Amino acid sequence: MMDKNYKLSGGCNLAVPLDHADKLVSLGDGAGALLYLYALRQNGSFNAEGAARALGVTAAEIARAAGLLSREGLLDTDEKLSAPLPAEELPQYTANEVVSSAQREGEFQIIIDETQHILGKVLTGADINTLFGLYDHLKLPAEVIILLINYCVSLTRENLGPGKLPSMRTIEKEGYAWFNNEILTLDRAEEYLRKKREYRCRESQIKRILQIRDRGLSTSEKKYISSWLDMGFGLEAIEEAYDRTVVKTGKLQWKYMNSILSSWHEKGLHTSDEIEKGDNRPGEPLSAYSAPKEGSRTETDRIREMMDRL
Repeated sequence: MMDKNYKLSGGCNLAVPLDHADKLVSLGDGAGALLYLYALRQNGSFNAEGAARALGVTAAEIARAAGLLSREGLLDTDEKLSAPLPAEELPQYTANEVVSSAQREGEFQIIIDETQHILGKVLTGADINTLFGLYDHLKLPAEVIILLINYCVSLTRENLGPGKLPSMRTIEKEGYAWFNNEILTLDRAEEYLRKKREYRCRESQIKRILQIRDRGLSTSEKKYISSWLDMGFGLEAIEEAYDRTVVKTGKLQWKYMNSILSSWHEKGLHTSDEIEKGDNRPGEPLSAYSAPKEGSRTETDRIREMMDRL
């Protein structure tokens, strides 16, 4: 793993600043608190490998704790810690290391057996090395790894068709994503998957509203939908925005529809009732509403007015 240098954003003494102490208590994370104390003892700065050796934990655990402290403003680093770690960083284990661990801890043998059952194939040495990296290096519990693999299988089949299976590389990358999002317990994993299922259900409903059939959504289209859901819009509001878009442009125009929803969001209008009360100019995004300026009439308008007077 690339070595990283850190520096505390607070004072360099063993008296913990009160605001930092309050944050550490509210986090309730023992590893984060221990890393913070270690940083204090090191005069406010440390590197990841040295901390891992001193505290007797893995570099991955240090990265997780440091990322948590950084997001809370307790730690400064020159690199965005929340970005997923590269999958290439999983260590390469010897066959003896894997075998001895499997014999010592029956849990890892269960992971191997269950993975082979899920994927319907015998795992290669490289496959087992990847699994062991998730288990040993990232410290993902066995039940979390099994949920992770099932999720990757369902996602791959949804995107590529029935019978398709994810590569171990895909599983490895998703494992890092779970690690960096602190999905490290069965409860967190089940909650994460529940939200994912809800999102995919909403996405399918929105596809029907937008009259998209017989094809999947592009990456850009998914980003639009995700942003609308993140803004807090329900299906009725999205359907209203689609209707106005088609009336105005004659077809689905993603950019135009997004401008309508974005303008509603800026005005705090998210439900159909709020839109009906707060938006009395149907057919135009709110951001486009403005009174016509004096002198902005076209020549055709002036001729019409002259003809009316005559």
